[in-house]
Amino acid sequence: MKKILLLIAAVLLIAGCSNTKEENKEQSDGKKQKITVVLDWTANTNHTGLYVAKDKGYFDAEGLDVDIITPGEAGADSLVASGKADFGVSYQEGITQARVQGVPIVSIAAIIQHNTSGFASPVDKNIKSPKDFVGKTYGGWGSEVESSVISSLMKQENTDIKDVDIINIGDADYFTAMKQNIDFAWIYYGWTGVEAELRGEKINMIYLTDYSDKLDYYTPVLSTNEKMIADKPETVKSFLKAASKGYEYAIDNPDDAASILLKNAPDLDEELVKKSQEWLAAKYQDDAPRWGEQKLSVWENYAGWMYDNNLLEKKLEADKAFTNEFLPEGGDK
Repeated sequence: MKKILLLIAAVLLIAGCSNTKEENKEQSDGKKQKITVVLDWTANTNHTGLYVAKDKGYFDAEGLDVDIITPGEAGADSLVASGKADFGVSYQEGITQARVQGVPIVSIAAIIQHNTSGFASPVDKNIKSPKDFVGKTYGGWGSEVESSVISSLMKQENTDIKDVDIINIGDADYFTAMKQNIDFAWIYYGWTGVEAELRGEKINMIYLTDYSDKLDYYTPVLSTNEKMIADKPETVKSFLKAASKGYEYAIDNPDDAASILLKNAPDLDEELVKKSQEWLAAKYQDDAPRWGEQKLSVWENYAGWMYDNNLLEKKLEADKAFTNEFLPEGGDK
């Protein structure tokens, strides 16, 4: 038995070395490695650093020929987990659920350091805290997480989710929903909140992080799969080195970074992109020691919250769901 195990280990070691040599050879030959990055949605300011890295030649400098694509019907997590895309934009929530179900997807960088989402409503609805959800109509996308979050916030103020009418509005945006007898919806302030400012539509915002530290999770993140990490660690490292430079540039130069995003996604509203980029610039890294850094406590806290709210079948092995190993200048902390 010992001989068989040693033989298997040797085969795996040789295979690993072979993959690494092949990867190194491709780069040393001057041939750029083709890489696909799939977004979670249509291009927006969450993705600016990726477009900057491509436009400024940061990916090229790392020997990478990067194609940035939108997900289509399959979804970014599915494409990354199956290896049909090398990297993707995901969320801590999605990766947590996927890993509990045995899907080998891993978060490799936090795009934004803190959760900037929350429940928004027009000021005339007078929804200033979760207790004001009583008797109101919520418009969502039909996820169990939504009702659990609303319920947990309302319980803190001794109110009950049964007094909220929850309607599935699918992909309808906030502004459309508010014209369809919806009272409040879940938004990311960095895009929809900024758009409300530009429209002159005043909103009340109830941030999740104001009510629970456990809801301060990473959204969005960059992801890859375990096979990519095992077989092509240098590629992962190179990708993140370039992506980090892209986001650092967006932090320091939001106006120019916005112009780069607009060049790559010309259908976007220029004023919204510029204003959103300005708002997000300080949020990408925020209080972290470097862009992309993730904490084990954040993964454990949110997974624990999901488990306690019956959103997970079993507890998450949080330390396997993310890594800081491939970020520039340092490893896991």
